[in-house]
Amino acid sequence: MSVSAAGPRLSMIVPVKDEEAAIGPFVARITPVLDALREPDGAPLIWEILFVDDGSDDATLAAIWTAHHADPRIRALSLSRNFGKEAALSAGLDNVRGDAVVPIDVDLQDPPEVIGQMLDRWREGFEVVYGVRRDRQTDSLPKRMTAEFYYRAHNWLSSDKIPEHAGDFRLLDRKVVEVIKVMPERNRFMKGLFAWSGFRQAAVEYDRAERAVGTTKFNYWKLWTLAIDGITSASTVPLRVWSYLGSLIALFALIYAGYVFVRTVLYGADVAGYPSLMVATLFLGGVQLISLGVLGEYVGRILVEVKHRPIYVVRERIGGED
Repeated sequence: MSVSAAGPRLSMIVPVKDEEAAIGPFVARITPVLDALREPDGAPLIWEILFVDDGSDDATLAAIWTAHHADPRIRALSLSRNFGKEAALSAGLDNVRGDAVVPIDVDLQDPPEVIGQMLDRWREGFEVVYGVRRDRQTDSLPKRMTAEFYYRAHNWLSSDKIPEHAGDFRLLDRKVVEVIKVMPERNRFMKGLFAWSGFRQAAVEYDRAERAVGTTKFNYWKLWTLAIDGITSASTVPLRVWSYLGSLIALFALIYAGYVFVRTVLYGADVAGYPSLMVATLFLGGVQLISLGVLGEYVGRILVEVKHRPIYVVRERIGGED
């Protein structure tokens, strides 16, 4: 656990997109919780909240300005456009100042009251304390099933295991934040980066509430895209699979060629069936297109990386020092 001589001990990162109705309730809920936190010697814990406005089209930024005028410990970054939640989290990590950093969503599904438990584990010496949902009853059945499948698939394919049913809600020590900040990749999957960084980790269980204000900005297509980003950023197994599959198909082809040769010698030639020819052609064509698609996913990510564009662009800052 690091100790700072000045500045906030705890920094909250709150990425937002079109959440004007949620800013006020979030601040009203979390501020008393943070004010009640104490250092081991009983002194009040110094904290800050950093909102990252990810290109909102509504009055989200105005609501943050209102909150900042009421409490200068509330700061914000306004990005020049919507870069996505992973980029917004990266912007927050680059600009917070606390010894302990907690990303949290503005929808209050992750209870701020758990932060005190995270701080306790951090003071015990754990550099990463992640929140784990006790159950997913607040999610629909399809989302529960797809989440379960994704966690298992990711951890099977990747050597960087991510905790099941753990989201971005976690406490990161300053040492972990500094490691994440120097990672150069543009295709960001933050859960994978947190897992890759290592350090001593502990879990805190909690019950996740239903969203009370606003609507989620994630749909199944965005979740699918995030899942693809997570797997391709953490593993090359999808590329390697096609080498094995191609070898297996070639082996079967050789075995079948031997069978046809022996049958022709023993029984003479016959006319091959049109349906079997079409099935074989369509099957091999489908395999080739899928393999090209997987290869294209990786090539597309290489293109993004070699452009070396910034992960995000800050349009405006509210409060605090740069």
